[in-house]
Amino acid sequence: MALVPLRTALLQLPRSQPPRLHRCRPPNFAVADVDRKVGGTVGDRAPEFGGIDAWINGGPLTMAGLRGSVVLIDFWTYTCINCINTYPFLKDMQAKYADKGLVIVGVHSPEFEKSYENVVAATIKDDLVWTMAQYNDFITWRRYDNRYWPSEFLIDKDGVVRYTHIGEGAYAETEIAIQELLAEIGS
Repeated sequence: MALVPLRTALLQLPRSQPPRLHRCRPPNFAVADVDRKVGGTVGDRAPEFGGIDAWINGGPLTMAGLRGSVVLIDFWTYTCINCINTYPFLKDMQAKYADKGLVIVGVHSPEFEKSYENVVAATIKDDLVWTMAQYNDFITWRRYDNRYWPSEFLIDKDGVVRYTHIGEGAYAETEIAIQELLAEIGS
């Protein structure tokens, strides 16, 4: 059997139908909300939450309403093992610093896990007590120019992104950043 260049072989394959373009986003996405990064880089003003379908354990929250607090936004999904591995750290931060001005906001950003009831069940099962935003449109995700689960954005009292972290780990570094920002508000 002779080797045939890949391009030639691909051209010889039968085509039952012409190639189709697939939509990359659901039709209910607003282009202005989705395609434009508004913030998320250290030094940027923290973008407002967008496209939130429901709030769990509190809410609704706005970035304007959170001014004066230190905010830890955690992009997560309940089936992501890396997200699950961050639960002990987030619980510890909630226990240590919630009464000192830290507000944790979990932004559930599902790839497949879109059922509100399942998100609520996961927060109960795993004893996640901070406020959660449930949404399926990735508007907030894109406003923060996020790409990964889990991702954390630490926002200061003035609403400016001061620290970001992708993935598990760096817990001591993140806690130090939280402490420094809390010190800025006198806690």
